[in-house]
Amino acid sequence: MGFFYFLGRRKFYFHFLIAIGLSLFLFWVVLKSMDIFTQHGDVYIVPDFYGQTLEQLHAKGYDAYFEFEIIDSVYFKMREKGTVVLQNPLPGSKVKQGRHVYLTIVAQSPEKVLMPNLKNLSLRQALVTLESAGLLVGRLEYIEYFARNAVIDQLIGEEPVETDTELLQGTSINLVLGKGDYTVMVPMPFLIALKQSEVKQKLHYNSLNVGREYYLDDDDTAHARVYKTDPEALSEDMLYLGQPVNIWYRSDELIDFKEYLLQFEPDTITSDPEDVEIKLEEDEF
Repeated sequence: MGFFYFLGRRKFYFHFLIAIGLSLFLFWVVLKSMDIFTQHGDVYIVPDFYGQTLEQLHAKGYDAYFEFEIIDSVYFKMREKGTVVLQNPLPGSKVKQGRHVYLTIVAQSPEKVLMPNLKNLSLRQALVTLESAGLLVGRLEYIEYFARNAVIDQLIGEEPVETDTELLQGTSINLVLGKGDYTVMVPMPFLIALKQSEVKQKLHYNSLNVGREYYLDDDDTAHARVYKTDPEALSEDMLYLGQPVNIWYRSDELIDFKEYLLQFEPDTITSDPEDVEIKLEEDEF
């Protein structure tokens, strides 16, 4: 009996069909098992967790769908401690159940940094050094000293602070500076449409202090921009070193500062408040 003998028998085809059917059935079982194991087709939209604490996420039942993992914390003075500021995957992402969601939250307290040595630095060098260290600039106090804009002392409040003292990030440092051998006056910088942080930076780089601050709309500093100053914008008055400048703020959600800036000389400003240039005067010793 040869090979072709079996091709003519009905039993051969019957067993052949059974084998094919059994193979297809096993293949289907494998695919279904993989679907169940990988949860194929079951996806969830990642919500926006910004501003919520981990306890709130658990209370809302999100932990039944996602695995939360805190990977970092950053300090924000104006935000609630422990709340989410960044997440990965981003809101709106499609993921499967049990996906890890990595969170960055607001730290309970700021990190600690070492006080740098600012003595004998120029004002500009001191400002850059403090910014790099994560410290803030408080007031500039000028006293009689031959080197103008040279740092004579570094203070917290009225008390001197030694180099390498451990401080909380964001601590405000007051600087004592020299007036120089002769009286120097500085022009009033243009501040209109600047944010609060930009105002302080520009005044300090021009050897001036922030005076009284008034919020005409609300206390939301995120939208506050300079609406008026005293001395006035574009004033030709010259100011003493360390002189305070009073600031009035309005919300950029209520005032169109692009239009408002058109009231001022075009050679002095740009049309977009985001592009207002901070021109820094050279420090002199």
